Amino acid sequence: MSGLGNFNWSVMHRFRWRILAAVGGAIALIFLVFLLFVGRWLVVEDPLEKAQAIVVLSGRMPVRALEAGKLYRTGYAPEVWLTRNPELETTLAPMGIHYVGEEFYSYRVLMHEGVPPDAIRVLPEPIVNTADEMNAIAKELSKQGGHTVIIVTTKAHTRRVRSLWEKIAGKQGRAIVRAASSDPFQPGHWWRTSGDALDVVREVLGLLNSWGGLPLHGA
Repeated sequence: MSGLGNFNWSVMHRFRWRILAAVGGAIALIFLVFLLFVGRWLVVEDPLEKAQAIVVLSGRMPVRALEAGKLYRTGYAPEVWLTRNPELETTLAPMGIHYVGEEFYSYRVLMHEGVPPDAIRVLPEPIVNTADEMNAIAKELSKQGGHTVIIVTTKAHTRRVRSLWEKIAGKQGRAIVRAASSDPFQPGHWWRTSGDALDVVREVLGLLNSWGGLPLHGA
């Protein structure tokens, strides 16, 4: 009986290790698939068509503004809208330091790309994050009686922009999400540079926040 008990224990022990090895292999495979495909999954674009305005989201200046200028020259919209983040201006003002916001430089880039000044508008609604931007764009679109905007951002940010628009403003109009063609992000090899890796981590966390109902306002 003792020998039989030892035999059963040995069989169970090997079976347990096989189960653990299989689970570990499955986890490793899922992680590998994540590495290979998450960068590509983050990048989404909608077919272009004419819209009320082209919107340049805050950040990654000048590539987003350059893309908006190209779309304007092609005739996809009569206006280009910029968003405004006053956070640094508010922080620096008590020190007597004058801060010129990113929208100022994006404005200049657009002019350099052939967009006339009277076709560029800075949205009055202050923003802190992408969710705020979706709200500001939707308000302006509703105010003007429009239905469609083209939102220009960087490649890794496109899926989160689409998700946030559908959650926050989908009932107020349609957003055509486009990625800046000059953005150097490499979807298929995002782990090769720290900048691309940070983009992927930030966007995955941002999407989780969006799907979870935006519990983190600053994300």
